[in-house]
Amino acid sequence: MNVIKLYHGSEKIVEQPQFGKGKAYNDYGRGFYCTESIELAKEWACNENESGFANCYELDIDGLKILNLSDEKYTILNWIALLTDNRRVRVSTPIMRRAIEWLRENYLIDISEYDVIVGYRADDAYFSFARAFVNNEISLSQLSYAMRLGKLGEQWVIKSERAFERLKFVSYERAECDKYYPLRKARGDEAREAFEREAEKDDLNGIYIRDLMREGGQNNARL
Repeated sequence: MNVIKLYHGSEKIVEQPQFGKGKAYNDYGRGFYCTESIELAKEWACNENESGFANCYELDIDGLKILNLSDEKYTILNWIALLTDNRRVRVSTPIMRRAIEWLRENYLIDISEYDVIVGYRADDAYFSFARAFVNNEISLSQLSYAMRLGKLGEQWVIKSERAFERLKFVSYERAECDKYYPLRKARGDEAREAFEREAEKDDLNGIYIRDLMREGGQNNARL
């Protein structure tokens, strides 16, 4: 057995995660979203006025097919292609529409065959960074810089019925909103402020989405 420990932040205790449940428009589609960090799970569990729970699970990953977007064969462009394919994206310009189509044609990964996906979590701040890149407002290097802000870490998404059968509830811990919501908000605010400072710079020598589309793309845009 190869067992890892995962945490799921929620407003409630979740002893039996259900296959096929969850929002269809999450980062990687419908699934059960977890993290290896209990502190991050506690932040995700809270909103401004309500406390929540960090639910703890064990997952035996032996034999599971795992897509890890941090693997060197994948790039930030693969990640954005998945985001635009799963999340609702407000398309505001013609370049944005063409860029999304191009990313899906060239960098979209078929995730249907995987049991588990490991990748970055795109909260509202990070999703806005991706939108700015797709809209040709920031360069690839500026986007890569933005993605390193805030230290959101990776999330593990349980996708297949087989993976759900391997997920075992262990325990839970209370997450108090007066402690963890300010941490969550500060993380996002810090990322936005640093990103805005970076975005104000003119990256005259940078590679933008329009350049990638014109030149056929490149596969070395690392997170």
